[in-house]
Order: sequence, then C-alpha cells, then structure tokens
Amino acid sequence: MDLALLALRVVIGLLFVGHGSQKLFGAFGGAGLNGTADLFDAIGLRPGQLHARAAGAAEVAGGALLALGLLTPVGAALVIAVMVAAIAAVHLPKGVWNSNGGYEYNLVMVAGAFALAGVGPGGWSLDNALGIDWSSTGWALAALGAGLLGGGATMIAGRLAAHRDDRGPRPHPA
Repeated sequence: MDLALLALRVVIGLLFVGHGSQKLFGAFGGAGLNGTADLFDAIGLRPGQLHARAAGAAEVAGGALLALGLLTPVGAALVIAVMVAAIAAVHLPKGVWNSNGGYEYNLVMVAGAFALAGVGPGGWSLDNALGIDWSSTGWALAALGAGLLGGGATMIAGRLAAHRDDRGPRPHPA
C-alpha cells in the first residue's frame, strides 16, 4: 500500500509542480508568467498577472506537498482549487472528454487529490515521519470544500474584475 500511495503522490504531485513551472518560469515548453497572464486576461481571469502567479504558485506548492506527503490535505486543496478554476474557465463548455478540450483530465486530478486527502499519504511520507495524521473522510471533504471555494472565488474575482475592465473607466464622484 505504501508503494502505491507513493507512486500516486509523486506522479500527481510532480505533474503539478511541472505544470506550475510552465506558468511561472516557462519551463517544459510553458508560456511563462507573461504568456500565462495574457491567456488569463483573454479568458476573463483578470488581472492576468495576479491570477497567473497564484495559479502557478498553487500548482507548485500543492504539487510539492503532495509529492512529499507533507500536509497532504493542504496540497490537495491547492491543486483542487486550480483544477476547479480551470474547469470553470476553460473546459466546462467543451464537455467531459479531453479529446474535445473537456474537463476529463482535471476531474481525474481532483479525484486523485481528494482520495489522497482521505486515505493519507502512506507510511513513506513526511506526514508519517513527522507524526501528522491528517487523513480521513473529514479531511478529504475539507480539502474538496476548500478547493471548491478557492477555485470558485478565483473565478468570481477574476470575472468581476474583467467585467469592470470591460465597462471602462468611470467618472470620479465629486
């Protein structure tokens, strides 16, 4: 069981570290911070720079926490939040299947993070080495709830800012 949880944590975690590094640093063929910010501005997540930094940081930090098995529900909540925002901002209108640009991949990542928060990172983890036992149905639901709230709040804030930007400057009240 420990080997299986290690494999799951490391694969999911390092993929998120890589994905966040694409956003923040342009690593692995990514657009980097400016390119990601431009994309976020275009899809209505404004200000793009702020949202690009936040998404990249959440992916790197959350992925690292999952890979290390450290504060596992916190890492899960971070990656769930980014996936919820990605689903809402980009993938939902395209349906389920990834082949059509849908949210299949994102949903699998949410399920994996949720499951890790529920069952825990296993014996071969920093949580175990440090005596942190934050795994249960309650922790999984907390990570999911925090991720849903974080991703939803990101979408609302970004879209509200985009709406204000699109309306143009308003006269200053006298």
